[in-house]
Amino acid sequence: MSVVIISLVILIVVYFIFIYNKLIQLQNMVEEAWSGIDVQLQKRYDLIPNILKVVQGYAAHEKKLFESITRLRAKGMDAESVKDHEVTEVGLSKALGSLFVVVENYPELKANQNFLELQRDLSKVENDLQHARRYYNGSVRNYNILIDQFPSKLIAKAVNHQQRDYFDIKNETEKAAPEVNF
Repeated sequence: MSVVIISLVILIVVYFIFIYNKLIQLQNMVEEAWSGIDVQLQKRYDLIPNILKVVQGYAAHEKKLFESITRLRAKGMDAESVKDHEVTEVGLSKALGSLFVVVENYPELKANQNFLELQRDLSKVENDLQHARRYYNGSVRNYNILIDQFPSKLIAKAVNHQQRDYFDIKNETEKAAPEVNF
């Protein structure tokens, strides 16, 4: 009888350790995935001033749009939570989309080599950001599933693991990367 109880206790302890280690592994994957998004966002933030400088030379009267993009960029760089980044990135994508609509009115700007290179760079960063976002959301999904499942839910609660937020943009028009093809 005591052998059965001892075996059961050992089995429970081993299961606890297994689930705890799995939670730590998935938590680290989520953090690593977020760092990938953070890198892509930083690249995007670094490109924006260069794009604005080139466009400002041609469309100086669009000062309000330039200020809006600059403000959103600064807000994105200071964002702390996934939700804060989400809101800022939606606004920034819209503003960049508006900027590229303005560019349509300046054929000489569309032919500017510097602008074309920046446009290609931004397009690449947007694609890389999309891939990083998918990887992050997949990592969050796996982590959240383990936290929701029974009996791992009890262990997650005992060691204070909580669900993470997805980095998700709410509607289809906001999900699209800014149009940068001319």
